[in-house]
Amino acid sequence: MGPGPYILRLMTQNAIEAQHVTKQYTGHVAVRDLSLAVPTGSVYALLGPNGAGKTTTVRMVLNIIEPDTGTINVLGRPATDPGLSDHIGYLPEERGLYRKMKVRDVLRFLAALKGISAHDADQRIDRWLDRLSLRTDERDWGTARVEELSRGMQQKAQFIGALVHDPDLVILDEPFSGLDPVNAQALKDAVMDLKRRGKTVIFSTHIIENAEAMCDAVCIIAHGEKVLDGTLADVKDQYGGPAVAKTVMVQPSLYDIFLQRVGATGVEPGIRGHG
Repeated sequence: MGPGPYILRLMTQNAIEAQHVTKQYTGHVAVRDLSLAVPTGSVYALLGPNGAGKTTTVRMVLNIIEPDTGTINVLGRPATDPGLSDHIGYLPEERGLYRKMKVRDVLRFLAALKGISAHDADQRIDRWLDRLSLRTDERDWGTARVEELSRGMQQKAQFIGALVHDPDLVILDEPFSGLDPVNAQALKDAVMDLKRRGKTVIFSTHIIENAEAMCDAVCIIAHGEKVLDGTLADVKDQYGGPAVAKTVMVQPSLYDIFLQRVGATGVEPGIRGHG
């Protein structure tokens, strides 16, 4: 059997296309005239200060809320298409696993919601538990209740829940929150493997260094408006400093570009927020 209609569309189109999208609430414009395109098979970072409109943008892509004006297409279809759900994996900023359930039971339940058989779900869950060190020779954390897991372990379990149905598009909101460097590296490795498999990953984070290490393209939003987007290489070239020895362009870090474009002042060198 050949590739399904979604896969065929993915071969030729951007994974996400938003055109002139605006969303406002009483007395507040959360997103204003936003247009962006997320290339299929890329890792795309959505960056901005708190309250910039990142989460609102993600929720419109997911059809949790609708834009007031503008259009959004996801995987070649309108974002309102109910059939998209099974092709998208979402890790929300607000974590919400059922604390009294066993980890494996929660993951089976999430897989069943996406139409995955129990047999296939168990095989996928086993692979992810092993990969993220939630099942070792010492202990299988899949048999533990969610409330027994540390915050970082719960984060990894919810990450598995977002991927267990093998989605074409993965949206991660602050995926590194609560993770130590070892586990953050494990998640980064998993994201880069998704890219190698042709998946599209869009993520928001306050940890700019992670975005710089992982993303192919970036969009920076401030006060509900896009202030910069493009491939990471193009963005760095655009904001590059003076040439050194007439051959090497001094390129700023993505962190420096971020502070400049959002208009941040008074931030001392070395100051970093945490996801």
